[in-house]
Order: sequence, then C-alpha cells, then structure tokens
Amino acid sequence: MALTQYYVASSIDGFIADDNDRLEWLLQFDFETFQALYDEFLSGVGAIIMGSTTYEYIVGDGTDEWAYGAFPVWVLTSRELTAVPGADIRFFHGDVAAAHAEALSAAAGKNVWVMGGGVVAAQFADAGLLDELKLTIVPVVLGSGKRLLPLGTPTAPLELAHTTSFENGAIELVYRMT
Repeated sequence: MALTQYYVASSIDGFIADDNDRLEWLLQFDFETFQALYDEFLSGVGAIIMGSTTYEYIVGDGTDEWAYGAFPVWVLTSRELTAVPGADIRFFHGDVAAAHAEALSAAAGKNVWVMGGGVVAAQFADAGLLDELKLTIVPVVLGSGKRLLPLGTPTAPLELAHTTSFENGAIELVYRMT
C-alpha cells in the first residue's frame, strides 16, 4: 500500500529552515553520508507534493536542471508561479485532500513525498493524510526558524518504526502516524 511520507531534516530544536527560509545550516553536512538512505527512499516515491516556498527555493538555487526528473510534482500555492521547462509541475490551489488524491493516483502504487514546508506537512497531518514521518535530526541548534510540523492540534503518540544513526551525529527517526 502506498504511503504519504513527510521526509525532512530538522535541527535538534525542531526547525527545518532558518528565519529566511535558508538551509546553509544543513548544507554544511556531507550528503554522501545520507545518500544510500535517500536513494532507497526515492526509489519508493511516485509523486511529490510541496509548498510554494520550497518550490521557489529549489528553482532559485541557480541550477539548470530540475532535480526531481519525471516525478509529477504538485506545488501548493495561491500565487502564479512559472513551471520549470520539461518538468511535470502541477500548481494547485484548494483542499489538500484533493491534491493528495491526485498525487496518489499519479504515483501508481508508489509513495507520495510531502517535501519541505512544515506548514504543508501540518495540513496533511491535520487532515489525517500523513502516514509516516521520516525525520533526520542533524546536530545543529538554530534557536529560531521555520518549525518542523506546526500542527493545529497535538497528535496521538507516534509509533517508532526505525532508527538509523550516522557517524556525523545525525539520526534518522521513522515514525508511523497513528
């Protein structure tokens, strides 16, 4: 059965970006350390959903090539944005349940990745649409920034499914939403 997964990295104090939506604090780490786990995760993904801030960060980083290949991507936004040429980008405004249904259908039995954007992930969690939280906590304290998962109400206790420790002090925690 396909899962809807929020796969994200966070500082120890629960921030996914700094106050300016930047990730320099995360990019200082050698991503070779995480590559095998990321590749395994990505092999199970069939569609991606992200918010407009995440989308603008990705397209604004100066790269010439869309990083997510042929994956169909839903960008939740209330603004007009420009699609990356050749990418399967679908701008969406409305109920997250409708975007979720479209993404699940397009994923064709694979998982849906809710990428970046704690606010977007919180909308999915609040609507009961989030199945799994794949959280890599990196050994940095930011003090402030964009929250990991700013929910409207607390969750029930999550079920810890798996942990992976890394030599650089990071740890991945995989929780099932209950």
